[in-house]
Amino acid sequence: MKVVGAFDAKTHLNQLLDRASKGETIHITRRGVLVAKLSPPDLSEEADTRNLAASIRKLRKGVLLGKTTIRELIDAGRHY
Repeated sequence: MKVVGAFDAKTHLNQLLDRASKGETIHITRRGVLVAKLSPPDLSEEADTRNLAASIRKLRKGVLLGKTTIRELIDAGRHY
């Protein structure tokens, strides 16, 4: 874990991003007070998001409108 001041973080953001992408966590401070943490991405969150999107797409395939059309729903929602 590395601690960096806000000014230095702004100045050297590219290098800090490279270090974070390699697994390092960097704490950013302003006047000695911790204000942010730069850390590598949690790849499990990305996989969960993909699974959730796939589940929503699968669920939508089974939804039917009956005799109502999408155009009728759109027009019913418009208020002139």
